[in-house]
Amino acid sequence: MSNIVLQLSTEVQDKVKSYYASSIVERSAPGVVFAAKLPDTAITVYKSGKVMFQGIGAKREASRWGEVKAKSPSTSATSANQPIQTKGDKLPEHFAELSVIGSDETGTGDYFGPVTVAAVYVPQDKIELIYELGVKDSKMLNDTIMKRMAPDIMSVCTHSILTLRNEKYNELQAKGYSQGKIKAMLHNQALKHVLKKMAPEKPDYILVDQFAERNVYYNHLKNVKEIVRENVLFSTKAEQLHAAVAAASILARYAFLNEMDRLSDTVGFPLQKGASGKVDEMAARIWLERGEETLRSLSKWHFANTEKARKIVNLKRS
Repeated sequence: MSNIVLQLSTEVQDKVKSYYASSIVERSAPGVVFAAKLPDTAITVYKSGKVMFQGIGAKREASRWGEVKAKSPSTSATSANQPIQTKGDKLPEHFAELSVIGSDETGTGDYFGPVTVAAVYVPQDKIELIYELGVKDSKMLNDTIMKRMAPDIMSVCTHSILTLRNEKYNELQAKGYSQGKIKAMLHNQALKHVLKKMAPEKPDYILVDQFAERNVYYNHLKNVKEIVRENVLFSTKAEQLHAAVAAASILARYAFLNEMDRLSDTVGFPLQKGASGKVDEMAARIWLERGEETLRSLSKWHFANTEKARKIVNLKRS
């Protein structure tokens, strides 16, 4: 076992820091509070309370501080007893065990806030580590957990996170860009970034959480100079098929939540997620209190919520 993660109490973490104090090294990665390097093992303590041991001596060192359990089969991306019903490309055998870049997006159905896309490379030797960090389909995690987990993922995996803020989103949409085209461009760009960061190493495959058929996706990119095509696969429910997409879904959500926090600060109250009637009411309130341009800068202006908010505003003004 080359990667082991233990969840330790504050008291035990302090003992870990004291024990390895003579081997301390500088680590500026997000979420890291302490790092040490032995000849055969790297020890990293995170704000979350997780302590990661990496290297040949990982099991030896981890055993000093807690019980090292064998990996549970249930943590793997797929289960033979519960086949996942997906649409898209047929994946190679044992796909969940391969080195893969995964990409996913969020924010596309929310009136307020950006569209965010993340791509993450999870090599074969880090798949177990990613699951031990708690990574799973983001739909199975709440926002608080994902915000806490994201720095750990970013510290151990090559990644790219793109945030398309509302002003730019509305500008592209006004030029005739569909949301599908915008998403395809963001996915392609995030994948390019990761490939460049990890070069000359290459993944076995790239898996995109499918939002369009392959030919439609690449048609969206027909005017893009550099298009990622090699070993690219598409599948729905991809976050359940490989740790890389599950990790990407968490980083995309993390970026979305951070931008929502920033936008909420500008209006002085938390913005409602989604596109419900509550969103219409909140949009109308912002329109009345801050003006149309402020609302436009916070929202996806072409959504039906805008016209619904306009009607509410007109009723309140009449």
